[in-house]
Amino acid sequence: ATTWGLFSPREIDAGTRMLVDCLDPRPDDDCLDLGCGYGPIGCVLAHLASQGRTLMVDRDFVAVDYAARNARANGLANASARLSNGLAQLEGEQFDLIASNLPAKVGRELYAILLEDAWAHLRPQGRFLAVFIRHLWPTLRREAQRVFGQAEKLREGPTYVVLGARRQDG
Repeated sequence: ATTWGLFSPREIDAGTRMLVDCLDPRPDDDCLDLGCGYGPIGCVLAHLASQGRTLMVDRDFVAVDYAARNARANGLANASARLSNGLAQLEGEQFDLIASNLPAKVGRELYAILLEDAWAHLRPQGRFLAVFIRHLWPTLRREAQRVFGQAEKLREGPTYVVLGARRQDG
């Protein structure tokens, strides 16, 4: 279920589909869908990591309502949704996998903040996966390498790229 005013209300967009195809959580992973919209990424994470928990966050209360509604409709008792401006309302929470369809027009500073916050909310060896518009690859690769020490292109299409990075401490 979705509604007008949320990202891609008619159907799941091609970038999200590409990211979903790259998701590989372990069954007991704790996952975060950052900027969840109506919850397609978070619902897939909750299904795949059925013994863990999946949190879906968005800054839009309508998106959070629809994400929670979609988790319930799909019988995903291990999924929940709540308001958060990025990761600002998740202090002290840690995850094994964070996934996001990053917005296209927010600027390098916000990407840096999101990547740094994601690193801080990942457990050691935790993974960050993000899909974004292809022309942002050089910028996001540099930022991910700065924050995580490495970044890899998991998948590339004509319009989108999926980036993967892992928190490596020490």
